[in-house]
Amino acid sequence: MNSLVIIGAGPRGTGLLERIAANAAELLPAERPLEIHLVDPYPPGGGRIWRHEQSPLLRMNSMAEDVTMFTDESSTIDGPVRPGPSLAQWARGMAEFAPYAPVADPAVREELRALAPTDFPTRRAQSAYLDWVFRRAVADLPAHVTVTVHRDRARSVTGGPDGPQLVRLSERVLTADQVVLTLGHLDSAPEPRHAATAAFAARHGRFHLPPAFSSDADLSGIAPGEHLVLRGLGLAFVDLVALLTEGRGGRYEETADGLRYRPSGREPVIHAGSRRGVPYRSKTGYRLQGPPAPLPRYFGTAAVDALLERPGPLELRRDVWPLMAKEIGFGHYHELFHAHPERTTLPWADFLARYDRHGWYDSRLADLIARSVPDPADRLDLEALDRPLAHLRFAGPGELQQHLRAHLAADTERRADPGHSADLGAFLALLSLYAQLPRLTASGRLTARSVADELDGWWSGFFNFLASGPPGFRLRQLLALSEAGVLRFLGADLRVQLDEPTGTFLATSATVPGHTVRATALIEGYLPRHFLARTGDPVLRALHRAGQIQEEVVADGTHTHRSGLLTTAPGDGRVLDPALDGTPHPRRTALGPHTNGRAYAAFARPRTDAPAFRQNDAAARALLRALAREGDRAAPDGPGAPRGTEDAIAVPAPSR
Repeated sequence: MNSLVIIGAGPRGTGLLERIAANAAELLPAERPLEIHLVDPYPPGGGRIWRHEQSPLLRMNSMAEDVTMFTDESSTIDGPVRPGPSLAQWARGMAEFAPYAPVADPAVREELRALAPTDFPTRRAQSAYLDWVFRRAVADLPAHVTVTVHRDRARSVTGGPDGPQLVRLSERVLTADQVVLTLGHLDSAPEPRHAATAAFAARHGRFHLPPAFSSDADLSGIAPGEHLVLRGLGLAFVDLVALLTEGRGGRYEETADGLRYRPSGREPVIHAGSRRGVPYRSKTGYRLQGPPAPLPRYFGTAAVDALLERPGPLELRRDVWPLMAKEIGFGHYHELFHAHPERTTLPWADFLARYDRHGWYDSRLADLIARSVPDPADRLDLEALDRPLAHLRFAGPGELQQHLRAHLAADTERRADPGHSADLGAFLALLSLYAQLPRLTASGRLTARSVADELDGWWSGFFNFLASGPPGFRLRQLLALSEAGVLRFLGADLRVQLDEPTGTFLATSATVPGHTVRATALIEGYLPRHFLARTGDPVLRALHRAGQIQEEVVADGTHTHRSGLLTTAPGDGRVLDPALDGTPHPRRTALGPHTNGRAYAAFARPRTDAPAFRQNDAAARALLRALAREGDRAAPDGPGAPRGTEDAIAVPAPSR
C-alpha cells in the first residue's frame, strides 16, 4: 500500500484533499491502494487559524457568498471541475448537507440559519463550513483511498529522494512515499527589534505583545484604564480592539444619534496609529450594479509575456504598476459607466476606445477622465487612496480625532451605498491582478530592491489596505469607540521609542507635530511574518538546518533580498532542494503562505479562477502520478504503525 502524508490539515490541506478526490479516479488505479495520513494538532478543515475554539466576536472580512472551497466554470485546471456550495449556499442548504457534518454548536447553527449571502460570518461559522468541506472531500475519495487523521504535531521529515520519507510524530513514525507541507500561517522567533522591546518590557514590568494571531493573543496582562499603544490599523487591530472592548463587557447601542459605545470600565485607553494612520478601508456591503468587467484587459498573460520579453531587469513601480493601475481603473470605470451612466458624459464604447490608447500616468488619460466623469468623487485616485493623511498636519490631537471620525463616517457611508459600486468594480480588478503576479516573481526578472521594497513592501500593504479591510459595521464601531474616548488615533508615520528612565513607551506621529503619548503597554497590532531562518515549525527548522530546503533569495548584483519564504516550484509546489542542486525534490511538496507562491489564499471568491485552486489541482495530479508509479510497499509494522493509537482517527466516509 502506498502512503501520502499531508502535514497541516487546515484549509490548504483540505483543498488539496478535495483535488486528490477529484483526480484519483483518473490517475490512481484501483490496484494501487493509497493511505493518506493528515497530521495536525488542530481539527481538520479549520486547522489552527479557523478552529472553532476562538472568540465569537471574531469575524471574517468576506461576505458569506464570497467564500468557496470549490472549483467552478471559471477554473482553468487539468483535472475535473467539482462544483460545491459557497459558505452562503451551504448555510442555506444545511438540511441537505448535514449528513456529512452536523453543526454541534447551537450558537453557530442559529447564526447559519439566519445568515444572509451579504453577511460577514463569524470565524466559527467558517470553521463549521471547512469541517464540512473536509468531510465531503473524504467522502468523495474512491474506495481504494483511505484517510487517517493524527491530532499530533510533526517533528521532522527525513529520507532520501530515492526512498521512503520518514515523518516523525510525538511517539511514532509514519512512512510515506510522498510528503506535503500545507502548514498554513506559521510563527517565527521574534525579529531583533521585537526581542529588544520584549526585553525592555520585561525589565520594567510592562506589557508587550509582538505580532501574533488575534485568536491566540493573551491580553489579560493589560489593566483596565491602562494607556496602551497599538501599532497597526489593519485586520489584527480590528480584532484586538473587539477583544479589548466588547470582549471585556462593553456594548454598542443604536441611538437616534447613531451607534454609541457603553464602556464596561474594564477597557484600556487605546492609542492607535500606523504608517498610513487610518484603518483599512471597509469592505463593500453590496453587489455589482452592472455587468462584471471582462477581466483581464491590460494585465493578462499577453501583457506579462511582453514585460518578460523586455531586456534588462524589471521594477514593479516603474514597469508593472502602470499596467496594474490601468486594470484597476478599467474595473472601476466599467462599473461606473454601465451602472451609473447618468454620471458620465460619453458612451462607454467611446470612452473605452480612448482609454485603451493611453498609459495610466499619461496626462491625456487624466484629461479624458476629467471630461468624461464630471464629479471628482467618481474618479479613481489611487495615490490619494494610498496615503490619505499625506501632507496633512494638525495643531493637536483633538483636531486629528475630528478629522478621522469624519473619514470613518464617510468611508462607512460610501462603502454601504450601491451608488458608489464603482469601488467594487475596482476591488474586483484589484483581486484579478494576482492571477499574473506569481509569474513575475517566479521569472526572477524583478530586481531585489523591487521585490523587497515594492512587491513585499508597498504593494502588499496597498493591496491589504484597499482589499482586505473589515466589514463596514466594524468602522462604525471604531467611530463609536473614538467618540467614547476609548480609542484615540495617533496619526501616520507612527514612531514608538523606549524610554528607559521611566520604563514607558513614547508614541509620536508626524501628523500631530510635538504631541507625545506615554503608555505602559505596547501591542504590535499586525500579523506575524514567517521567516524560514527563524521558523517556529520543527519540520521546517530541521530541514533548513540540514540544508534540504532554502529561503527565497533575490539578488541582482547590487542588492540581495531574503524574503523568508520557502522556495518551491511555481506550478505544483515541489520543494526545491539545495542538496539536489536546487532542483525539485521528487517526494516533497509545499503549498501555502509560507512558500514563495505569495498569492495563493486557501479559499476564494467564486468564479475567479483562484490561483490556489489551480495549484492544488496541479499538485494533486503530480502526487497521484508519482504514487501510481510506486511499486507496492508493505505497510510498516511495530512502533511506526499509526493504526490502533489514541490520536490516530480513521475517518469513515458516509454511505454513498
